[in-house]
Amino acid sequence: MIEFNPLEWEIINSAPFQRLRRIKQLAWTDYVYPGASHTRFEHSLGVCHTATRLFEGIATKDADLLRTEHGFDEAGLKRQKQIIRLAALTHDLGHGPLSHAAEESFPVNEETGKRFVHEQYSAAAVKYKLADIIENHPINKNNYGIKFSDISSMFEGSADVGKSIVWKDIIAGQMDADRMDYLLRDSYHTGVTYGRYDLDRVVNTVCLCDDEDGFGHVIGVEDDGIHAVEGLLIARYMMFTQVYFHKTRVIYDHHYAEAASHVLEKHGGTFPSPNEGEIEEYLKWDDWRMLSEIASESSNASCSAICSRDHHRLIFNTPEVPGLEDLEKFDEVKAKLDDLDIVIRDAKKSWYKFQREEIRLREPFGRGVRSVPLATRSPVVNGLQTVNQRRIYVAQNERAEALHRLGAA
Repeated sequence: MIEFNPLEWEIINSAPFQRLRRIKQLAWTDYVYPGASHTRFEHSLGVCHTATRLFEGIATKDADLLRTEHGFDEAGLKRQKQIIRLAALTHDLGHGPLSHAAEESFPVNEETGKRFVHEQYSAAAVKYKLADIIENHPINKNNYGIKFSDISSMFEGSADVGKSIVWKDIIAGQMDADRMDYLLRDSYHTGVTYGRYDLDRVVNTVCLCDDEDGFGHVIGVEDDGIHAVEGLLIARYMMFTQVYFHKTRVIYDHHYAEAASHVLEKHGGTFPSPNEGEIEEYLKWDDWRMLSEIASESSNASCSAICSRDHHRLIFNTPEVPGLEDLEKFDEVKAKLDDLDIVIRDAKKSWYKFQREEIRLREPFGRGVRSVPLATRSPVVNGLQTVNQRRIYVAQNERAEALHRLGAA
């Protein structure tokens, strides 16, 4: 059971949050694993619950440190807990139809020259649609004085994070509540065991560690929790390689990008931006609307492929960690098939960020403790190589010709 206070219930019952019921967590993964039809709605509730467990574990274990070095009294910790819960609830509000698969159709931010990302849409939803609920609710006004920027800064990475920076890794870090929830939830709904790890052990050993410079603190783990964190990282590696990068699931991201681009031609070419004048229109887009429009465009090849599950077929791929010879072979195969209807998709992921963003480990040292990078104590972490698999897909009606050219028919 997950409990919510009246402020949180008002957020949950708001239109931007209820929209998450109509955004599938794993896009087209149910085309491979039929049970994977769960939504961003239930995931967001789970992230709130997991973030609370992590916060309470640290607040109990490192109470003295939080009081003496960070100035958090009991009231301050209660306020920070509320900020974290609201940030965890709202961190995914900005996802587009079919979640991450929509991001190829986000507009370009003129200030950066890069596409907007869903975190910017989440921040805009909090700022323009939920700020009044948050800032004027009696629970907040009479107890915390939380501003909308206190929440959005947790997942947007802005300077407004202030004293909350010690907690930011709970919302956006290498062992954050988001991935802790989605690994277990996605594993359950897909019916696989790859994503399982010992969440209870992680929660019981999470702590504050000195950061790399020794002048602040980051969220890490005690030395006897090292294997639980390794389990988390291995679970993530396995879920990406076995589920998220599944050959059929990946090609549907391509078909969806093409289909969405076609559908959006009637609506300005991209999704609306996260700016004040457009965020409300953006939030009208969900899976229901997009799928309805795709279904009405049967003359478009990718729309038709989605509706009939007649996707391009995998014809060649490199190993997950290709060498030079593998990449040269890939280029040879591509050259033989270049005049056919082929699609190239890359499955690339680094499982661990070293150096400044690395998970810290708190271990005994003399009569005290010290903080060291996890990689210095974990051969598992050092053994997780970056996946950089390249794949070539071909249209179903040209598959026989492609196989013939490659000498497999």
